[in-house]
Amino acid sequence: MTIQTGLNQRQKAAVIVRLLLDDDQASGLSRLDSESQTLLAEEMAGMELIDRQTRDAIITEFCDRLESVGVTFPGDLDGTLAMLGAQLSEDSTDRLRRRAAIQGRGDPWSRIGALPAPAILALANSEAVEMVALMLSKLPVERASEVFVSLPRERARSVAQAMSMTAGVTPESLQRVGLILLQAAEALPRPALSTPATDRMGAILNFATADLRDDVLDSLDRHDAEFAGSVRKAIFIFAHIPARVLPRDIPRIIREVDQAVLVRALAAPGEAEAAAAEFILASLSQRMSDGLREERNDLGKLRPSDIEEAMTEVVSAIRRLEEAGEITLILPQDDE
Repeated sequence: MTIQTGLNQRQKAAVIVRLLLDDDQASGLSRLDSESQTLLAEEMAGMELIDRQTRDAIITEFCDRLESVGVTFPGDLDGTLAMLGAQLSEDSTDRLRRRAAIQGRGDPWSRIGALPAPAILALANSEAVEMVALMLSKLPVERASEVFVSLPRERARSVAQAMSMTAGVTPESLQRVGLILLQAAEALPRPALSTPATDRMGAILNFATADLRDDVLDSLDRHDAEFAGSVRKAIFIFAHIPARVLPRDIPRIIREVDQAVLVRALAAPGEAEAAAAEFILASLSQRMSDGLREERNDLGKLRPSDIEEAMTEVVSAIRRLEEAGEITLILPQDDE
């Protein structure tokens, strides 16, 4: 039932919001679009005193409307996807977000920011430098830096010069540029396999024996030296621990590994592997490192295969922690 109060619907909404603000319950206002927020604020700015009777009548009408509601929907794509959760496949979710952004019903820049690095680099190499400068301005600084340093030197200079022209861009122009770049990204060929071939080969060789790994890399060097170099960067083995793992992460890593396995790995005889073992021990407390050294000295002679398996388990634990976001590996340098 609608109660006559002499106020229009916007004014009634303003009264409800004002009451919610008193109880810190109006946090959902941020989900309104900017136009609705503006209209609501303007309505509130033009209102002064509302008497108790009118207030109570508005509350009663509001409650009656709530009780008559059978079911509600989020009203936007983000809310709908959040509600559906895991019921939709990742591919379907991605397709819906792309379609909404291209049709102007979403923020194209959030979609561009979520593109894989090769797609963003392809845009940076092919689109007008002014648009690339805007794209780099919208990306997180770390991501923008990765793209920028990957550009050819001449193009990087041109993009840097175009950055000076981004200061006066309007929101409307920024939205249009975002849509153009997103449509260009949609036209890029999509690989059937999302993981780069170098990363896949590197992950496979992580678990190969040292002699097989060296044999494969030697063969790759002869047939495709560039690919071989990229595969080497993707490989992470026990000997790489001092260069790729932060000392502060070592205590977290060894908690993931059975102590007997860790002790066998620390007994690796090779020069690089022994250096990695000393790095691990030096990153632990004196008491713990002394205990591990004693256990290692009591092992006696081990089969090379046992040591290899133990080192592989340590590496697997490091990879699991990295994928879970609990540790961060240092990126390999070009001269490795």
